[in-house]
Amino acid sequence: MKTTAIFSILVCLILAISVSYNLAQDRNQENQEQNGQQQASEIIQDWPEVAQKAAQSMLDKYGEPDGVTNDRIHWNEAGDWGFTEVRSEEIDHNFPMPHKDVLYQEIDYQVAPEMYSTIVQYDGSVIMERTKGTIAARCDKEGANYLAINLTHEIASGEREIEEARQFYAETMKNMMMQGESSEYLEGFVFDVPE
Repeated sequence: MKTTAIFSILVCLILAISVSYNLAQDRNQENQEQNGQQQASEIIQDWPEVAQKAAQSMLDKYGEPDGVTNDRIHWNEAGDWGFTEVRSEEIDHNFPMPHKDVLYQEIDYQVAPEMYSTIVQYDGSVIMERTKGTIAARCDKEGANYLAINLTHEIASGEREIEEARQFYAETMKNMMMQGESSEYLEGFVFDVPE
């Protein structure tokens, strides 16, 4: 009887220690995430306005970044993207209207080598890396990156011609910016992203 009581007490103590340890681990994880987001928030205060807005938008959406430097914040495997990076450097881009490119987002995607020159004619902010097997878009908004890559896929697969894609991109962005209209092309991928 005494052995059973002692055993029960030991089991209860082990369970209590285990629960306390798990709670402490959870609190530690939360503190680390808050520290990572706080560090990123402090760094972007000195960034140009467009870069600040893009960084804050990604922090709000994806939480603690996987890496922070004075001029870059990045996430691995966040949302639909294999890699997301916001840079403090604002790159002037005039298509379809003047804006600053600061948000770089990448997925695994093999583009046939013969399509590279065609895709470059479509949009200079679409970045293809043949050896790595990735495609990326760089703009100031995530929706614009979805749109750019969705249309790149349609060009690469022969569903759209360059000028048709450029016109669709320009109209979709204009409708989003001026009238607040959305499109499935702005909200996610309209094709199956290769694993």
